[in-house]
Amino acid sequence: MSRVIAILCMFFCAMTWAQKSKLNDEYMNTIYQFKVKDISGNEFDLAKLKGKKVMIVNTASECGLTPQYVQLEELYKKYKDNNFVIIGFPANNFGSQEPGSNEQIATFCKKNYGVSFPMMEKISVKGADIHPLYSFLTQKKQNGTLDNDVKWNFQKYLIDENGKLVKMIAPQTLPNTDEILNWIKS
Repeated sequence: MSRVIAILCMFFCAMTWAQKSKLNDEYMNTIYQFKVKDISGNEFDLAKLKGKKVMIVNTASECGLTPQYVQLEELYKKYKDNNFVIIGFPANNFGSQEPGSNEQIATFCKKNYGVSFPMMEKISVKGADIHPLYSFLTQKKQNGTLDNDVKWNFQKYLIDENGKLVKMIAPQTLPNTDEILNWIKS
């Protein structure tokens, strides 16, 4: 009897490993392999965004490009019910233009720009302490699409409904350009 139990246990353990392996293969080269923390410190599983187009943008509160929050919020409100989401990642990598705590950033975004799209906790988007998601977004060997560097605050990454990186948009490009609008609507 104990031999039968041992064999069954090995079978189910192997099956679970195979299922996990299949899941990992399914998420290869996608953002779905990542779990991040939202600005309140709660886990945010990017896999729950399956089927949605996603714009990932690194943000900063004291940057000349900070007014892009206006267009980002307008875009989010207009298309959030059409399987589109924007995710903001505050980062202090450029000119120390995001010095605040997560709580201060959340208050600033809500008070000054009415931000309602998901904001994540402050991370690093380049350098030795780069967040794994941004390592993925910037390295072709991980994302399967392109190598790039985060040039400044408000660089945008367009992710398709399958979690794949489609394109990087320069920081100075406004979120409501035809290029981005056409991509959302396509």
